[in-house]
Amino acid sequence: MGQLRTFAGYFIIAALLPVFLILILKTGSEINEVQSFHSVLEEKIQLKEISLPQTSYIKARDGSIVSEIHRPQNRVNLESEQIPSFLKELFIISEDQHFYEHSGFDLSSIGRALAINMKSNGIEQGASTITQQLARNLYLNNEKTYNRKLSELLYAYEIERYYSKEEILELYINTIYFQNGAYGIEAAARTYFQKQTSELSKAELAFLAAIPNNPTLYDPFKNFKHTKERQERLIDQLTQKQYLGPEEAENIKKEPIHLKNNKRIDLFPDYATYVEAELKDLISQQDGFEKKRLAAKSKQEKEKVEAELDKRFEEVMASGIIIETALEPSIQTVAKSATVQRLPYKEVEGSVAVIDHSSHQLIALVGGKQYKKYDFNRAYQAYRQPGSAIKPLLVYAPYLERTHASLGKKISANSFCKNGYCPQNYGGASYGMVSIEQAFIHSYNTPAVRILDSIGIENGFHDLSNFQFSKVSSSDYSLAAAIGGFSSGMTPLELTSAYTVFANDGLYQPSRAIQKVTNQNGELLYSWNDTPVQIWSKETTDKINHLMRKTVQAGTAQKAQLPSGYAGGKTGTTNDYKDYWFIGLTDQYTAGVWVGKDKPENMASIESSAPQQLIWKDIMLKLLK
Repeated sequence: MGQLRTFAGYFIIAALLPVFLILILKTGSEINEVQSFHSVLEEKIQLKEISLPQTSYIKARDGSIVSEIHRPQNRVNLESEQIPSFLKELFIISEDQHFYEHSGFDLSSIGRALAINMKSNGIEQGASTITQQLARNLYLNNEKTYNRKLSELLYAYEIERYYSKEEILELYINTIYFQNGAYGIEAAARTYFQKQTSELSKAELAFLAAIPNNPTLYDPFKNFKHTKERQERLIDQLTQKQYLGPEEAENIKKEPIHLKNNKRIDLFPDYATYVEAELKDLISQQDGFEKKRLAAKSKQEKEKVEAELDKRFEEVMASGIIIETALEPSIQTVAKSATVQRLPYKEVEGSVAVIDHSSHQLIALVGGKQYKKYDFNRAYQAYRQPGSAIKPLLVYAPYLERTHASLGKKISANSFCKNGYCPQNYGGASYGMVSIEQAFIHSYNTPAVRILDSIGIENGFHDLSNFQFSKVSSSDYSLAAAIGGFSSGMTPLELTSAYTVFANDGLYQPSRAIQKVTNQNGELLYSWNDTPVQIWSKETTDKINHLMRKTVQAGTAQKAQLPSGYAGGKTGTTNDYKDYWFIGLTDQYTAGVWVGKDKPENMASIESSAPQQLIWKDIMLKLLK
């Protein structure tokens, strides 16, 4: 029965192919019928616009590549003129000697393959031209069936109608698989030789050309001998066709092949993961998805917008973009090592954000002690209670802006109760009347609550809204917020970015990792165009900077002292010691450190060591050098 079905398959294909071929070959004498045939093909076989996915890159501030993003394939497209003619000739002679003569398929090759397959009672020979192979790579699969082969012929014929031979050859050489994740000749050149295609010798080009015929068998890293033997057979074929002289051919064969395994670049995953997230936000804003999301009237509409954004993001990532960032590799390394070394405690995690506040650029980001790419990134995904680290933003700056009070003004640090809300100072202590400076640098709670109450909760949150904390809402409008009582809180990156307002005379602008996004030709695709917002006066921020400096010199942040220059900041500790914060700045940099457990638990045992301050200090000492 099996042999009967196989015979029937041969019979059908033998019957269908001539009909298809005759229709094509009679284009001259029966043009009207062929035009009808073309219209049927166009209806049944719709060629999508060919856009080969390419590798995208994330670059640091110094221009070095820190991450290669393969979505979904490692490929760098070359234009036809960038592909060596020697390589083109290699593929034509080895894969499709009648490439410039046929219309997508080779009749003589099909006949030979059909005879061999009938003799072997299987599909051993494919007789695929370069165009057919391109059709298979772009639109079909590698299934060995006659249905697939017939589809391949039809697609190849349509490709030949729409593209020139040079365009087809260019697409083919950029599409074929060279094993080890490399698609196209340029990715192969970088994978096996750490060179560009233009830098390869004829021997190296022939060596790479040997791989696609059977990528597994001719894997250079695993089967070098097989690959070298096929390289020499290809050179012999070129010699037989008189493309090469015997002497040159022998010299090419003798040239040593030295492989250099070019592993995928994937450095600084904490930062690189955030860059991808920021790019999605950038696309959302500049391509109109954010406006659509805000205008959506139902959950279903929002989900549709999100799906469209996801699709657009993947398209951009697969288009071969270059994302230029503000990353400072040396600072990133120090921030990471400091986080690991200063937090030897089990399950205690940390995150860091470092910002060059003069340029509003994020230069380092740590998402966790042992962060791996696409893990939960605590620096921008963990929303935590800020504790007293919120006081400069919600309490003191709004108060000083409205009252112009001196820092020596007295305020009660005794117990406080209002409408059933009775916060306490650390240890339940009462301190009597204290100056604003004393209340700030020692982080007393009841003065902060009194100050917010005096200016009005609405006013404090009016100022805070300028920082666009993503999970702060009207439900947080309470006196408890004065000492860090929020429903969700904010991320370390959000809070650190907000503190840059004090380094810029009250002017706030979001801090960004991405400087610009271009295509492979350097043409600008995306860049941030943020508008600065004046929140407070220079008089107010000067006072806050003085208070933060005193906090480091004589207050709760003395372990963050630096040997020279300005250093100021604010600590934050949440109830039951579940979170430790330190957000501080120097003349040029603002850095924030959060320490805690993913599942919040009491960490009173590490309070005295103040690891959050020591991490900050380690980073700033590196920046001072």
